Amino acid sequence: MKMNRESLSEKNAWDAAGVILPDYDVETVMAETREHPVWIHFGAGNIFRGFLAAVQQRLLNEGAQTGGIIAAEVFDCEIIDRIYRPYDNLALKVTLNADGTVEKEIIGSIAEAWKGNCREKEEFSRLKDVFCSPSLQLASFTVTEKGYALTQLDGCLLPNVKEDMERGPSKTVSMPGVITALLYERYLHGRFPLAVVSMDNCSENGKKLKEAVLFVARAWVERKLADKEFLDDLADESRISFPWTMIDKITPHPSMEVKRILEKDGIEGMESTVTEKHTFIAPFVNAERPQLLVVEDSFPNGRPPFEQAGIYMTDRETVKKTEMMKVMTCLNPLHTALAVFGCILGYQSIAAEMKDEQLKVLVEKIGYEEGLPVVTNPGILEPEEFLRQVLEERLPNPYIPDTPQRIASDTSQKIGIRFGGTIRAYMEKEGYCAESLQYIPLVLAGWLRYLTGLDDQGGRMELSPDTMAEPLKKQLMCSRIEEAQNTDLKEVLSRSDIFGADIYQAGLGEKTERYFREMVSGPGAVRNTLKKYCGKNEF
Repeated sequence: MKMNRESLSEKNAWDAAGVILPDYDVETVMAETREHPVWIHFGAGNIFRGFLAAVQQRLLNEGAQTGGIIAAEVFDCEIIDRIYRPYDNLALKVTLNADGTVEKEIIGSIAEAWKGNCREKEEFSRLKDVFCSPSLQLASFTVTEKGYALTQLDGCLLPNVKEDMERGPSKTVSMPGVITALLYERYLHGRFPLAVVSMDNCSENGKKLKEAVLFVARAWVERKLADKEFLDDLADESRISFPWTMIDKITPHPSMEVKRILEKDGIEGMESTVTEKHTFIAPFVNAERPQLLVVEDSFPNGRPPFEQAGIYMTDRETVKKTEMMKVMTCLNPLHTALAVFGCILGYQSIAAEMKDEQLKVLVEKIGYEEGLPVVTNPGILEPEEFLRQVLEERLPNPYIPDTPQRIASDTSQKIGIRFGGTIRAYMEKEGYCAESLQYIPLVLAGWLRYLTGLDDQGGRMELSPDTMAEPLKKQLMCSRIEEAQNTDLKEVLSRSDIFGADIYQAGLGEKTERYFREMVSGPGAVRNTLKKYCGKNEF
């Protein structure tokens, strides 16, 4: 049994395999989407298929929507050819419960999938048509933090962004360039309002997206490649809004165990793939059950009834508080801590790391002792209960095949967000002192130790993809652990663009350096350092 639109008629066979099917006619949804597009999404990866497309599926099942989502991929167009089109844009969502049970559902809400590349003229033409449609209400994004990047760590413009700024709207290739070009197309064909919604797992995501778009648009106006009034539209949130959001759902790389389960159920063609751009993806998405999406309710052209699918629609201040709770305290910093030390210590599972006494103590100290004291309760969730669920239920779930290597990707673009906010809060809040922090600087030192490219025994360790960190890798990588002892860290730790704060101004520079020196004193030094500061249990 293969997953495609034709096989959806074989309801008895899918029932026998324990798979829930869409409770609507997929062909009808596709036709409605083509005529009256409402939602287009950029970033066709796992979080989109396993969460956002499932949100639309629920609304379709309940009759609250009539059309689906149009998916677009800018960064890794290979996904469209290998994972979308062979399966008629269907996705198999596999929920991995903490008790070991699985739930399977075919998601049919993705009505179209296109490559967001101007070189693919026919495909890009369809995206332009979508953006010219008055019915379009939102363009959403899960393109990761690097998708909004304009410059490299050295401050120079990224080459593809620079090219887009010089060539104008007709030949864009970067994510900021593509979305700005499509917004300009909408401006030229009616100036219809639209919500441009980042749903990426990063702080102030709506602000980051707006700044990237405005940066490119200003360059075009200055070069007389776009109308000056276009900038006025982008600045007017009653016409083009950039709502802030907070998203939370763990969608790891495809699991071989899940693949075996699906094959045992008689479902064919579930092979995973790794694209040339290192995207790990499969026709199925394995994910945890918990999920959360908090959205600023700013949609000038209307929106789907997201509340009916369990999404919190609220104001920007509540989104900001919820985001700070999760991104800066209760989940993301813990993930990064486990990622860098997990790679160094040779772990292949986040859940396995939670059985490591020192690593468990480390993330508990970061969360409960250093993070929670400076968190503001957002009102819709209790921070302490959220943190408890993360530490006791979600991260230790052995059925979630998440790896430190996946989480360690692009850390250079995450570490300042995940720890910088807490450091600044200790610097700015009355009664707090950043110098008192013990465990956050230990993680900062751990990341620098990770960048040496050597594991705890001194063996060569493959670093996760992080193109923005190339200058740091060149500075820190070495062939023997002891070589790192003389590395000058002052210039690195002073960079607030990386760490979210000047670590020396925070009074943490010398402490971070000391931790680093301890971790490069020889084989086994990382484990010994963790024992020293996070307990002395023998393994």
